[in-house]
Amino acid sequence: MSDHEFGGSDDLSLPKATVQKIVSEILPPSAGVSFAKEARDVLIECCVEFITLVSSEANEISEKEAKKTIACDHITKALEQLGFSDYVPAVLEAAQEHKEVQKGREKKANKFEQSGMSIEELARLQQEQFAAAAARHT
Repeated sequence: MSDHEFGGSDDLSLPKATVQKIVSEILPPSAGVSFAKEARDVLIECCVEFITLVSSEANEISEKEAKKTIACDHITKALEQLGFSDYVPAVLEAAQEHKEVQKGREKKANKFEQSGMSIEELARLQQEQFAAAAARHT
């Protein structure tokens, strides 16, 4: 199966440095094993192919359910249908971790509302703090 079967293009890839970092973290340094650039490139191609396969299957599942958005449930069903049931718990765990991170970001976004101050008051306070910082460094 190639990217062309899914209407993809040849420029699909993953960041090489990130993949190299993950591989380096997985391979024990005491083993004295090195990972050739060619092997990394093949690994990236396999990962892209796997992602394309799973996302295509998940898309078909979502379309059958008349959904316009691929949900986590579609991904887990796709993994099961493709014979990758062992991956489902890790996917669900990653999805839960992502939800927790998103909750933290939402709380940060609401800091303005939680402050109880107007934009003008916050701007004035910020200017005062800048002036105080500048005075300390002069």
